[in-house]
Amino acid sequence: MSESGADRAGEAGPGGTALWWWERRRGFVLDVALALGSAVECAVQGITFAGRTGLPVVATALIGAAAGAVLVVRRRWPLAVILVSIAILPAQMGMAMALVGLYTLATTEVPRRIIGVMASMLCVGNTLVIFLLIDQDAGLREQPIPLWFTPFVAILFGVAFTVPPVLLGMYVRARRRLVESLRDRADGLERELGLLAERAEERAEWARGEERRRIAREMHDVVAHRVSLMVVHAAALQAVAAKDPDKAAKNAGLIADMGRQALTELRTMLGVLRAEEKPRETPGGESAGAAAETADAASAAARLAEIAAAGRRTAERGPRLSEVASLVEQSRAAGMTVELSVEGEPRGYPDQVESTAYRVVQEALTNVHKHAAGAAARVRLAHREGEVAVQVLNEAPLGGAAGTGPAALPSGGNGLVGMRERVTALGGGFVSGPLEGGGFRVSAVIPDRERSPAAPGVGLAS
Repeated sequence: MSESGADRAGEAGPGGTALWWWERRRGFVLDVALALGSAVECAVQGITFAGRTGLPVVATALIGAAAGAVLVVRRRWPLAVILVSIAILPAQMGMAMALVGLYTLATTEVPRRIIGVMASMLCVGNTLVIFLLIDQDAGLREQPIPLWFTPFVAILFGVAFTVPPVLLGMYVRARRRLVESLRDRADGLERELGLLAERAEERAEWARGEERRRIAREMHDVVAHRVSLMVVHAAALQAVAAKDPDKAAKNAGLIADMGRQALTELRTMLGVLRAEEKPRETPGGESAGAAAETADAASAAARLAEIAAAGRRTAERGPRLSEVASLVEQSRAAGMTVELSVEGEPRGYPDQVESTAYRVVQEALTNVHKHAAGAAARVRLAHREGEVAVQVLNEAPLGGAAGTGPAALPSGGNGLVGMRERVTALGGGFVSGPLEGGGFRVSAVIPDRERSPAAPGVGLAS
């Protein structure tokens, strides 16, 4: 054990290169200086003791110097320093060594009972030495001194010799513990802040990906449906332009209306993407460390909030279930036979629910235009308790071949995937597939709330 923590011996500290158990070079220099001072003190006290007792002066001085030099290991073995000081205490040597050793021991992590035992031994030893010095002083003997004076002075000096270094050492140890605790807490907070910044960045990246997918679905629905109808009407316009000018003019007007509607919806969605992100300025000097991580976490959270707000604004401007009838009329105007049936009483739904149900009908009718030209279709919309159900059925395409003729339309193959993603994101069920007698079915059941746990896919009964 040591004052600076001998368990970390060999590590270089900010004060210089590590040397043996010293973390800093200045600590090594301090201990060597203290050891030299203690050796000189003990040597001088040894000479005085040899003069009183008749012991060899040189030998006593060398023994005292060697004992005082033990102070150099105070950080590594403070107990050894105190035991040596107790051993040479009867020779009235090692006072400074005992004080420094007791202080060093009090700063270490040894149990308090050991500190108490060592302090008590030094206190008793010093008390006895002081008592004997006073009692053997010839000058004091000739004076009328009360009996209690000698033991009182001896005890007073003994306590004053041991209590201050113990209290000072315990104060230093408590302060060191507090500093280490604060440092550990700061390191922990820095790590937590880094994790929060990483998590916020991951959430922001996830939100950006979700927003990109949502906008891609919206653009696919708008472009695929409107442009599909425009292509169908353009083909019809080409076929009847010479024979029926009135019908050709009507088809041209429908094409213009659908183009304007497509442009309007595209502007609505692209307006979110055109919002430029303002550059964020970082105050001078905060280019690394906890300040940078705090800024990263705050900026990631702000971007996440912006993306979520943009998504909500776009969803609020989405289509409504009340517009399904207009959607069916547009398909009828393109020459498709479409039957619409509504079950239950319509009621207000969250924006995402209405938009998703509308897009399912829109994509299903677009697929009929693409893959089953001329086939009749039936759209069913059911308002149930706690949910809204949508089903689109179409018969087999005329002539048995899908996607042929002058108005044949390309397909990206993402329509059904997008519909499924929309429905399951709201906790609903989605089913699609061919019918036994030919044709195709698309069914979706959507809870009448924005978010709910994912439910297994179920469809409407045929």
